[in-house]
Amino acid sequence: MARKSFGQHFLLDLNITRKIARLADLRPGDAVIEVGPGPGGLTRALVETGARVIAVEKDQRFRPLLEELAAASAGALTLVIGDALKVDEAALAGGPAHVVSNLPYNVGTPLLIKWLTGPWTPRSLTLMFQKEVAARIAAQPGAEAYGRLAVIAQATSEARVVMDVPARAFTPPPKVESAVVRLTPRADRPSAQRLDALQTVTAAAFGQRRKMLRASLKTLAHEGGGGEALALAAGLDPQARAETVDVAGFLRLADAWLRTRDA
Repeated sequence: MARKSFGQHFLLDLNITRKIARLADLRPGDAVIEVGPGPGGLTRALVETGARVIAVEKDQRFRPLLEELAAASAGALTLVIGDALKVDEAALAGGPAHVVSNLPYNVGTPLLIKWLTGPWTPRSLTLMFQKEVAARIAAQPGAEAYGRLAVIAQATSEARVVMDVPARAFTPPPKVESAVVRLTPRADRPSAQRLDALQTVTAAAFGQRRKMLRASLKTLAHEGGGGEALALAAGLDPQARAETVDVAGFLRLADAWLRTRDA
């Protein structure tokens, strides 16, 4: 039985799980991490690809079933009982790896931020989210869903929604629709310092969405002129609002903030 506290909704439809595995574009021998396998619906489809699957499950109730799957997989499946927010993916995979998961709803966004901004960079991410969250990841400037998550996701990855999944495909059916997002790391992924700065400036800018940049960035200003000077240093209109600024603009803003901070 699914636990509401864990945000569990299990995907058991073989047609859908196999399609997700195909969208992940896995090759035999590839390492792939799956978070929240539950009863193993998607896990089976991943093993079928010939990939080496590391399944991270927090709910002990699924341990016997997943251990049975692992025993029958001829070494293709490794089970890790633990909290995905705390595991060391590099150590688990022993090198580069893909991530493919029907993520538990209550930890989907924190896990994505961990994988996008942390020290370990996945080869690719093929992830199921609530449709609303998927829209926020892929949103473009000016869209209602465009915000901090879109900027961070798109600064670090090529992000696109590749599949919609109806609620009836899950057990139990959630109250919302879902979607699969495919993210591939960008070759020009920002450095760790620049990424930290991007997180800081987007938190300030989107923390007060209705305000102009000159007001929302005021708390970040380290010299005369306040938020207006910081926006101008990034080549941005101080009267613009955060939801109209593209990813490149936010990266320039991060650079400008680093210059003023370190001056």
